[in-house]
Amino acid sequence: MISISDKKAFPLTLMAASIGAAMVFSAQTNASENNDTADATIETITVLGQAYRNTATKTSLTPLETPQGVTVIDGELLSQRGVSSLNQALRYVPGVTTEQKGGAVTMYDTFNLRGFDVNQSYYDGLVLQSLKGWNLQPQIDPIALEQVEVFKGPTSVLYGSMPPGGMVNMIAKTPQTTSATSVNVATGNQNLVEASIDTTGQFGDSDFSYRVIGLARSKDGQVDHTQEKRYVFAPSVDWNVSDDTYINVNLYYQKDPAMGMNSSLPSAGMIYDNPNGSTSASTLAGDKNWSAFEREFVLAGYKLNHSFNDNWSFLQNFRYMDANLSQKNTYHLAANFDPITGNLDRNIYSTDESSSGFTVDNQLSGLIHTGNIEHNLLLGVDYQKMDGDSLYSEFGTTSQFGDFNIFNPNNDMIDPSKLTVSTAANDKVKVEQTGVYFQNQMRANNLIVIVGGRYDDYRSSSHYAYDGGSTDNGADQQQFSYRVGAMYEFANGIAPFASYATSFEPVEGTKTDGSTYQPEMGDQLELGLKYASEDQSKTASVSLFNIVKSDALMANPDDPWGDKLQVGEIESRGAEFEGKWFMTDNVDVAVNYTYIDMEITKDSGNGLQGTQPIYVPKNAASLWANYQIDDGKLAGVRVSGGVRYVGDMQMDALNSAKVSAYTLADLSVGYDLGEFDTSLLGASINLAANNLFNKDYYTCYDTANCWYGAERTVKLSVNYQF
Repeated sequence: MISISDKKAFPLTLMAASIGAAMVFSAQTNASENNDTADATIETITVLGQAYRNTATKTSLTPLETPQGVTVIDGELLSQRGVSSLNQALRYVPGVTTEQKGGAVTMYDTFNLRGFDVNQSYYDGLVLQSLKGWNLQPQIDPIALEQVEVFKGPTSVLYGSMPPGGMVNMIAKTPQTTSATSVNVATGNQNLVEASIDTTGQFGDSDFSYRVIGLARSKDGQVDHTQEKRYVFAPSVDWNVSDDTYINVNLYYQKDPAMGMNSSLPSAGMIYDNPNGSTSASTLAGDKNWSAFEREFVLAGYKLNHSFNDNWSFLQNFRYMDANLSQKNTYHLAANFDPITGNLDRNIYSTDESSSGFTVDNQLSGLIHTGNIEHNLLLGVDYQKMDGDSLYSEFGTTSQFGDFNIFNPNNDMIDPSKLTVSTAANDKVKVEQTGVYFQNQMRANNLIVIVGGRYDDYRSSSHYAYDGGSTDNGADQQQFSYRVGAMYEFANGIAPFASYATSFEPVEGTKTDGSTYQPEMGDQLELGLKYASEDQSKTASVSLFNIVKSDALMANPDDPWGDKLQVGEIESRGAEFEGKWFMTDNVDVAVNYTYIDMEITKDSGNGLQGTQPIYVPKNAASLWANYQIDDGKLAGVRVSGGVRYVGDMQMDALNSAKVSAYTLADLSVGYDLGEFDTSLLGASINLAANNLFNKDYYTCYDTANCWYGAERTVKLSVNYQF
């Protein structure tokens, strides 16, 4: 595995200085050229790779032509909003509840779609393999993304194991034949220092083109005594072997020497006033002497696309992954907290996790005609395999060093030299999955019909060895999934659609009574309308959906850290609206609204029937607007702003209390410096402020485990393109 853990990391300040010098040099060089040439060289690059496939269909069918809900977020919007994670990128997507562990826990992307938790994301069409039951999963930085595609509803028909709410696929930036370089430096509150470079072009007059992306970022965490650091290096090369054959080779390397923290707080003194004291968004429940979160991973892959003729082509998408993570942390249970005194006893633990694996997707696509019907056929076989292990150790509780009071925290209590292992366990995990799928996307004039099916063979195992014994769990499950959908495109731009799709999720392990869990099954019926005006200045979609998930796995409210409960059925019924309107050449507005009525409808054994799952607001809405000034003294200025509303959510599985609704405001202001001085052509600045008014808001797993939302963040970026 590529590793820099034992080498001196390239200093962030040196990288920033180097990039800054390059910007000055390039600006001086560019000033000597005429304006027409300068304007041509800074044109924004938005071309997707030759091997790009739409997330919803694995074909070139556009989102507006897909009979299911789809949202696409482009890279320019991600830059405007100053996002640094997938969680943040999804804040304005209808049907998504994001940042379930608040603003301070940034080491994972925690969100749900249409009420169902999504525990894995996709990068360029392939799953980012996670170490099941643990913390290790690659997390792609937005610096490497061309766009993010959110597909609503079951997608097992194309991707296999999948929750019924949908999936998120991050589309990577790819090499371009037109030379362009973008250099960016940024600073902000929380001592943010960031530098990045994105350069692409063709190797001379050859058939090869390249792209190289680099990033270094350092900032203080939201919580006291924590930091977040990241280094990214992502090169890729395209080779146009012939008119019919294209190969892309890509590498993504990321090292996170510090990932903030991974702890929660009790709701008392936080959401609920407590006469004995209170906490704040910066309160750390852990200890600075036992707080380490490090992750390193490499992804290496290729894409091979070959056209046999004008109608038939083959795509193979392959990726290898190697990753490791280590953490030192504390956790607590409800019984560990005394709300009267504020004393909190914490368990001290560590994990050392590693995994390696590969995924490959083979797609044969063809076009045939039968009468006046056009058939876009897709036949595929995909396969994934992963091996990993995690060493878990506990070191007793913090009471061995004295009392800890959450209302007046002493984060300098633990003496690591005095810790001894009280219990240890090693979990060896294996996952293997093979899927065979087909799809026929038919078009007859204005009618689009899509049908598809998939058969999966999923096998996993876990050998959990602990002091005094071991347990073996796993899954050996096979399942057929399918989808049918239709859409009719009227001449006025309105396109009604209907679809029905199924999903499945394998479940490993056994219940406390010794019986095995059943796979979680899901199905969705969706009806909707999509609209696009002739000039594309107005687009909109509205969906009504009903999702039913059977044999759903949920945390046990009496023992949240123990075996999970398998309830009978969960139903999510709702509506989504998404619209965008380019009012003028200078003003555009995007509006979203989501309504979800989610309920456990069958659960005879656990007492949860009729309750609503956590992390699911009944109402959520957002608005984002852009105003671009082209004339006058303010020419080159862009002002963007947004408002996000998230309704109240249940605090725990028993619905004993609610977490209050919240409304947040965001602001982004950009300025093209070339409008101020032609010698600065290609240079721009962007100021992004999220949670502009620094409002406190919360999420909760239960009353003992809550998180503050992200505090106000301000990021000033200077970008130069040449």
